[in-house]
Amino acid sequence: MALLTADDVLNKKFQPTKFREGYDQDEVDDFLDEVVNTLRVVAAENEELKAKLAAAEARVAQLGGGEAPAPAPAPEPARAPAPEPEPVAAAEPVSEPQSAASMLALAQKVHDEYVNNGKAEAERIVGEARTSAEQTVREAEDQKNRTLGQLEQERALLERKIDELRVFERDYRTRLKSYLEGLLNDVEGRGSNASLPPVR
Repeated sequence: MALLTADDVLNKKFQPTKFREGYDQDEVDDFLDEVVNTLRVVAAENEELKAKLAAAEARVAQLGGGEAPAPAPAPEPARAPAPEPEPVAAAEPVSEPQSAASMLALAQKVHDEYVNNGKAEAERIVGEARTSAEQTVREAEDQKNRTLGQLEQERALLERKIDELRVFERDYRTRLKSYLEGLLNDVEGRGSNASLPPVR
């Protein structure tokens, strides 16, 4: 039995009855039975897909090595109770092996997409982390080289100043010694002149 589509429901035309107003009750009941069966099949497939999606997400989280929070179950849409169909002759069992196979293929495709997206995202994050680490190391080495160069310049400047101060100290000591010796000689010369008797 082929499942109804939305267009089938929208475009369904009932034959009017010949002897009273309204539609043929058996035809309407048969159509409602098809609608109910279609809704049941769609609801069952929807629940199966939700379960497969949750399992695929759990598997992706497990493969990614992280604990992803379990997806919250989707709230059940409020459904009006379906009218009980009139007893009909043995209905055809709803079994669609092709539909089940296509659902499994879809679930596998979704799983593979999740895994591939997870791997691509992991590679992107690792690549960005490596680039950032390399840039940080380069900046640290540049800063170290600049600091060392600046310290070398300051050390050379201090060494020049120390050499200049040593030369200045040596020259100052020499000049001070010469000055003191000159004063001492001058004092000694005056003392020897004072010891001589005055000339008459």
